[in-house]
Amino acid sequence: MRKPAYSNKHLTIDERKIIQTGIENRSSKADIARVINKDPSTVAKEVRKHRIFKPRNTYKRPIICIHIRECGKACRGRCARYEEPGCRIRDVSPGACNKCASSTGCHLDKYIYDAEHADKEYRRDLVDFREGINLTTKESDRIGSIIAPLLKKGQSVYQIMAAHKDEIGISERTVYHYIETGVFKSSGIDSFSLKEQVSRKQFRGKYKPRREQTDYSGRRYSDFLRLISDNPDIPVVEMDTVMNSPHGPYIQTFQFNQTKAMIGFLHHEKTSDSMASTLDMLQEKLGSDLFCRLFPVILTDRGSEFEKYGVFESGPGGITRCRLFYCDPMQSSQKPHVENNHNYVRDIIPNGYPLGRITQEDLDVMFSHINSTARKSMADRTPYEMFVFLYGKETADILGINPIERDKVTLKPCLLNHVYKRTNLL
Repeated sequence: MRKPAYSNKHLTIDERKIIQTGIENRSSKADIARVINKDPSTVAKEVRKHRIFKPRNTYKRPIICIHIRECGKACRGRCARYEEPGCRIRDVSPGACNKCASSTGCHLDKYIYDAEHADKEYRRDLVDFREGINLTTKESDRIGSIIAPLLKKGQSVYQIMAAHKDEIGISERTVYHYIETGVFKSSGIDSFSLKEQVSRKQFRGKYKPRREQTDYSGRRYSDFLRLISDNPDIPVVEMDTVMNSPHGPYIQTFQFNQTKAMIGFLHHEKTSDSMASTLDMLQEKLGSDLFCRLFPVILTDRGSEFEKYGVFESGPGGITRCRLFYCDPMQSSQKPHVENNHNYVRDIIPNGYPLGRITQEDLDVMFSHINSTARKSMADRTPYEMFVFLYGKETADILGINPIERDKVTLKPCLLNHVYKRTNLL
């Protein structure tokens, strides 16, 4: 038997309008398929995938089980035998309830096929598939509606998957991947929604290597290790950025590895020029000689805000003031001191707390409390005490580092109560 020669092309908006007209005229899927020169299964999949669900009104008839007469008045809710009546027009052919003559008195859930809505939904799905996401927009919205309220309650992805694994239908690893790549942004979910950013092993060959847009020759982590090997006593400062929203503001942090002291500066732009302006300001306040003693070598990651190494290394007049080195791609663990010290920052400014009304004075207070926290690794000395011992109290004053009595050190959000009250968080 000769196989029909179908067009094998994507459905157009005109063909979808023919499908809608066929449904309204109660034509079968086979008849509609012959008109648009498609296989009947194509029409069936199109209608089932893009029809709009219209739930029934349960006010007067909450129970419509086909066994209700057998159960009698004892039927008060859904039981193991609960089964709703079927409808051939809705469930078999053509698969939607458009202009159904029985629609007014029908007590069943309904499905409506709208050609323009179906075409728009198809176009969105086409974009999603080309972006390499194995979810349609409708599916991502459905999954997002499940996990968004639970993440806001502080639950982890593992907790959510344990309770809704079958309903979500994808693996825990895939959920993390989709959150990190912004698939659920329309549901208000991004990386900052996670209770804790987990570190998962990256298998060889699974992830594509990051393309280097900047020439890091002479400034790679291997170059940094050679420099430290040749000059073991040279002070190293680790630099990073803390943020609670990709739209800012941003906190640029510096960790002095010799003393474990940390300072931070507020920025409203995440650019190299904005971040380098902090070094310009510090060089002016400290003087070139003291600045070069404090910041001879800076180690940071390959974030876009640090990629213009020239504006960091050269001060006013083009004179070199420091050396800048970069960690390997996706290896922030190569600057562990600043990463670990961020735990103190997160104790005071948790993820999700807005930074829009925080000031530089607030940051100075916060880092003063952090720097006044005794460390076991320094024989119960504080970073402030070590910094003052090496560089003097005057230098600490210039950097905004002040001593806090040990019993008055606060590492909780209540330290910045005045900020959170202004943003209605308390």
